[in-house]
Amino acid sequence: MRLTQHSDYALRALVFLASNPDRLSSIREIAECYGLSENYMIKIIHRLGQGGFVETIRGRNGGLRLGQPTDTIRIGDVVRFTEDDCALVSCMQPPGERNGTPCLLMPDCILRHTLDEALEAFFAVLDNRTLADMIGESERQKLTLPAYTAS
Repeated sequence: MRLTQHSDYALRALVFLASNPDRLSSIREIAECYGLSENYMIKIIHRLGQGGFVETIRGRNGGLRLGQPTDTIRIGDVVRFTEDDCALVSCMQPPGERNGTPCLLMPDCILRHTLDEALEAFFAVLDNRTLADMIGESERQKLTLPAYTAS
């Protein structure tokens, strides 16, 4: 399985915010930190806000912060929320979303069941990790450099 860039940068944005818990951060800071356009980061933050992972504070002294404590944000939940399609092969998609000719081996295909089991294992690992687990001293040091502290 390969995550989309959207999920990748959503996770990175959450790590950035978790590494700076004592202040509000800006979309510009996060975008600059990861070398992304602000417009792309706006879309990511908007989506994370819809899921309750990020809280946005408007106004002159506004900014971003996590919408939940780091120990309650499961990585698996974030990935499920940001990925449009987690099916490893087309036959794992819901019936209305399948592309192409239906597989003759459905519904008893051993390969499909094996891939489904693998996907469940993938998410089981992610569900056992929280955002708090992703924040070590290295992340705190790298993501709280003077270039990324509040002005």
